[in-house]
Amino acid sequence: MRLASTLIAFVSAGLPSSAEMFFDWPVDCTQGVDCYIQQFVDHDQSTGARDFTCGSLSYDGHKGTDIALATRDQMSRGVGVLAAAPGVVIGKRDGLPDSLFVNGTDLEGRDCGNGVVIDHGDGWHSQYCHLRQGTVRVGRGAQVLAGQMLGEIGLSGRSQFVHLDFSIRKDDQIVDPFAPQGAQSCQDPNGETLWTSEVAYVPGGVLDLGFADAVPQFEDVKAGTASRGLSQGAPLVLFALVYGARQGDVLRMLIDGPEGRVFQNDVVLDRTQAQIFRAGGRRAPDGDWQIGRYAGIVELRRDGAVISVLSGTAIID
Repeated sequence: MRLASTLIAFVSAGLPSSAEMFFDWPVDCTQGVDCYIQQFVDHDQSTGARDFTCGSLSYDGHKGTDIALATRDQMSRGVGVLAAAPGVVIGKRDGLPDSLFVNGTDLEGRDCGNGVVIDHGDGWHSQYCHLRQGTVRVGRGAQVLAGQMLGEIGLSGRSQFVHLDFSIRKDDQIVDPFAPQGAQSCQDPNGETLWTSEVAYVPGGVLDLGFADAVPQFEDVKAGTASRGLSQGAPLVLFALVYGARQGDVLRMLIDGPEGRVFQNDVVLDRTQAQIFRAGGRRAPDGDWQIGRYAGIVELRRDGAVISVLSGTAIID
């Protein structure tokens, strides 16, 4: 069977009780620690997009849950994709390269990239897309258990960031595991789901930060290669990678040195974006920077409250 590259473009309404099927978290990572959810299923039937909470973490026609890694460097260390429930493998693809999708590239129906489809019985299927080249461990016809390794998160197919696109179907209709009844209006994010254990809805956050002696390139930040060694006479720059940014959010960037605060800046974000990066800092003062430890702190603030904070350190010696 050829691996499906597209799924039905609408969310099923009026499913039977979700008690008939549940799914485990399909990645060997901890949400909010070393992975995050970039996009949810789109519940807007028009040309707009909204997730199951009426938030902005989706895009028009999106049919799955995108579980992402912050950088390509993290992907290179290997993060496992796991079967979310027991079943039989009915589709598999491997061999496509891990590379950022370029508009105009003809994938010939292989938008999913390397991936796996599992039949769980009674009309339930799960699909796992964008796996890392050469890591798919199961073949068609294999019986798999919940939690069994299928491959690793990658960047194959139609993908602009390192992630697993995990999708569920019931009788060929898309099902959002966070809203299995097919939410048509705003829902309590703590409502009934298809997850075997709680998976939190996080509306955005700071993914990564680091120090450099100049403002880095965005591609280097996403690759995880932007951090640079610091010296006493060079500029001190703090950079941050953020997801789920909304217009009006405030990104607060702080640097504390051996003798106290050396930099603070609040940036009001002017638009809603899936991912952004920002950087700020100072030139070295007369007499150069003090030798010692420097701490960077980045906060994402929304409606006056801190919704995410991340910190890191660097040494000038």
